[in-house]
Amino acid sequence: MFDQLIERIKKDTENWLKFEGFFAERKIPPHCVLLREGEVAHQLHFIRQGCLRMWFNKDGKDITFQFFFEGQAVASIDSLLSRKPSLFSIETIEPSTVISVGHADFIRLKQTYPDLEDGLQQILFARLRNYAQLFLSRIKDSPRERYQELVINHPEIIKRVPQHYIASYLGITPISLSRIKNRR
Repeated sequence: MFDQLIERIKKDTENWLKFEGFFAERKIPPHCVLLREGEVAHQLHFIRQGCLRMWFNKDGKDITFQFFFEGQAVASIDSLLSRKPSLFSIETIEPSTVISVGHADFIRLKQTYPDLEDGLQQILFARLRNYAQLFLSRIKDSPRERYQELVINHPEIIKRVPQHYIASYLGITPISLSRIKNRR
């Protein structure tokens, strides 16, 4: 979606001159927090390379609830649009390259290109679908079933994400994850 947007704006030479400064590409080391729980989100990030995670703190315990990879957008959408504090943090897991667009610049882009709203809706629907699947999985599936689903449907997570984050995402301890993996 993002690369298509950039190409579209570049073809519109007049607007490209106005908007090219809206896009800040940054290389970010692992374990860098882009947004802290309780802060208002000021940027939407598009991942060119790398892996990020969303997480929150529950009584001192780190709970991961989503991973993001190349080609995906990541932000606390609710915070970005409502200007309220984020309920979670966003952090890089591995060295990453992101292109960030500030809140005001994103609003201007949406005003100039109203069909961006469709892309935003696609992102929101995908995220909502992910949350619903995670919620239902926590209710109906055993930890072993949740792990097997992850192996089958999201092998990139298994290959690229450290085990303690995977355990947190599955709602189990790293020791339980190790036991599940050893039973295979």
